[in-house]
Amino acid sequence: MAHKFYQSVLYQMGVSAGRKVGLYEDGDFVFSYPEDMVMLQHEPELARLAEEMEEPFHFLGFTFFGASVHNPAEFLIFVEGEDDAAVRYAEMISVAISSMNQLHNDRYDRSNLIRNIILDNVLPGDILVSAKELHLAYDTPRVIMLLRMADGSASAHTLSEVVQSIFPEKNRDFVFNLDERNTILAKDIQPGTTDAELDQLAKTILDTVTAEAYTQITIGIGSIAPTIKDLAKSYKDARVALEVGKVFDTEHKIINYENLGIGRLIYQLPTTLCELFLSEVFKKESIDVLDSETLFTIQKFFENDLNVSETSRQLYVHRNTLVYRLDKVQKLTGLDLRIFDHAIVFKIAMMVKRYLVSNPMKL
Repeated sequence: MAHKFYQSVLYQMGVSAGRKVGLYEDGDFVFSYPEDMVMLQHEPELARLAEEMEEPFHFLGFTFFGASVHNPAEFLIFVEGEDDAAVRYAEMISVAISSMNQLHNDRYDRSNLIRNIILDNVLPGDILVSAKELHLAYDTPRVIMLLRMADGSASAHTLSEVVQSIFPEKNRDFVFNLDERNTILAKDIQPGTTDAELDQLAKTILDTVTAEAYTQITIGIGSIAPTIKDLAKSYKDARVALEVGKVFDTEHKIINYENLGIGRLIYQLPTTLCELFLSEVFKKESIDVLDSETLFTIQKFFENDLNVSETSRQLYVHRNTLVYRLDKVQKLTGLDLRIFDHAIVFKIAMMVKRYLVSNPMKL
C-alpha cells in the first residue's frame, strides 16, 4: 500500500492516542509527525533488533510491534513511550494496519485473477479453486468491455481512473490497462441484462470519458459470461467487435458483439476463400469498375429496402435515372439488384471486398 495512505491513517491514530506513532518497513519509515532524524540515523541498529528480538521491544523511547497478515512480520508499528499503554496502542494499530493490508491484498489478488483469466493465463481447473479462495462469486454473470483510445489521446492511466470512478465497487467491477491504448472493464451485471442495457451502459462510459478525460474512445462489448471462466471468451468477443466494427461499422463508437450480424461471419473467413467468392460473383467485371456515384446509389437503394421510388426521391433524381443506373450495374456485374437474391449476393460481396481491403488483424 502507498506510504501516503499509511501516513494519513497513522496521523489520525496518533492524534487519537495522543502520542507519536509510525511504521518501519524494509528500511523505510512512515511517520505521523515530522521525521525523527535520530531514528533515521539508527536504522541499521533497528533492523538488527527487528530480526533478533521478540515483539514487542523498546528502542529510542518507542515501543515496536510487528504487523502482518503472514509470518514473519512484514513491518513494524512504533508508538512513543515504553509503558503498558504504548504496548496496547502498538498492538491495536498493528491489528488495524494488518486488516487494511489484507483488504488491499485481497483486492489486488482478485484483480490479478480476473486479468489472468481474461488473458488465458489460468488453467480451467484452477479457476474455481482460486475464486473460492478469494471469495469471488463464480457464477455471477459478467461482461467484458474493451475501451480503445484513439491515437494521441490521454494516457491509459487517466482513462482507467475515469472508468473506475463510474464503477466504484472495486470488489465487483474490475478495471485495468492492457497497454497504452486498451483498457478493460470486467463488469458485474444482473441476470437477464439485455443488449440494449449494455449499449446504454457503454454510452454512459463513452460520454463520461469524453467529458472528463477529453478522450475519444471506441468500446467493444463482448458476449455475456455466465461464469467467471467464460470471461476469456467475452474478452475475445469484445476484441472481435472492435476489429469487425473498424471494417464494417466505422460510424459507431460502441460495437456490441451480439449485433455484428453478417460482418462477424465474413471476418472469420480465410482471405483465399473471400477472393474466390469475389471472382465467382463478378464473372464479367470486377466490383472496382463501379464508380463512386454508382456505389453511393447502390448504398441508398439498399438502405431503402430496394424501393426504387423512395431511393430516387432521396437522391433527387428521376425514377428512370435510377433504373438506368441499376441496369448499368446489371450489365457490368450480371446482378440485378432489384431481385432480392441478387441484392443479397452483391451486399455480401461489397462487405467481403471491404474486408479484404482493410486487411484487419486476425485474432
